[in-house]
Amino acid sequence: MQPIISISGLGKRYASGFKALTNIDLDIYPGEIFALLGPNGAGKTTMINIVCGIVNPTEGTVVADGHDIRKDYRAARSKIGLVPQELATDAFETVWATVSFSRGLFGKPADPDHIAKTLKALSLWDKKDSKILTLSGGMKRRVMIAKALSHEPKILFLDEPTAGVDVELRRGMWEMVRSLQATGVTVILTTHYIDEAEEMADRIGVINKGELVLVEDKTALMNKFGKKQLTLNLRTRLTSIPAKLADFRLELSADGSELVYAFDPHDDKVGALMKGLNELHIDFTDIRTSQSSLEEIFVSLVRARP
Repeated sequence: MQPIISISGLGKRYASGFKALTNIDLDIYPGEIFALLGPNGAGKTTMINIVCGIVNPTEGTVVADGHDIRKDYRAARSKIGLVPQELATDAFETVWATVSFSRGLFGKPADPDHIAKTLKALSLWDKKDSKILTLSGGMKRRVMIAKALSHEPKILFLDEPTAGVDVELRRGMWEMVRSLQATGVTVILTTHYIDEAEEMADRIGVINKGELVLVEDKTALMNKFGKKQLTLNLRTRLTSIPAKLADFRLELSADGSELVYAFDPHDDKVGALMKGLNELHIDFTDIRTSQSSLEEIFVSLVRARP
């Protein structure tokens, strides 16, 4: 499958000498939801702004749906919708007027049916005649998404789209993202809510200090870097880990009433642990397992970078 976005050797150095991006190579494919994760200042927004034609790269190339973003800017930009972090729109315009105007900026002919469909999909139809300044923060965020979709882009960038949005609106937005994906729109998002990326994304990219640390299928990432944890509720409390079990990564918790074993799924020694517990006559009343979340994996990857 041909990528809908192809980034090669992308770099950005500012006049101050600060290097925001270093040699970024990334392909994003049609119809996927791609989550770009990274700490503040990692380069996420810089990369998005370059792809969207807002910031010029120092080096490298970006192709969007077959169009070079520098050599064929208008064609490339017409394929892209962007929802920035900042809420920037005309406060005194109505929802209908501001979304319709955004469509016209891309040279698209007026299409009231498309505008109506977009507003209804974002639960904005009953606000179509309201001025932007009268809307809540969450509704303003939805208007930004409607503006980004007004010209029917094939690629949608969502830069922290649920910042400052309540839980109910967040869920509504993610339902909207899934429906867009179902129509073939490619969605690239950044978010500080890593649980959202874990739920929504097909693939995950981690960027840190301007470098793309990894790009991985979400399931493969969880399997590759995730750790499992086994917790045993002991029948009799322990004051210390028996010497015979020293080879296992064991910890005592809950005042010695729980034995916790962290292990790599690819190097499973649970059977050997159980055998050792049986030989030591250590009984347990309950057992449960858990696996690392995407957030835990993300934190470990970022901390591992010098």
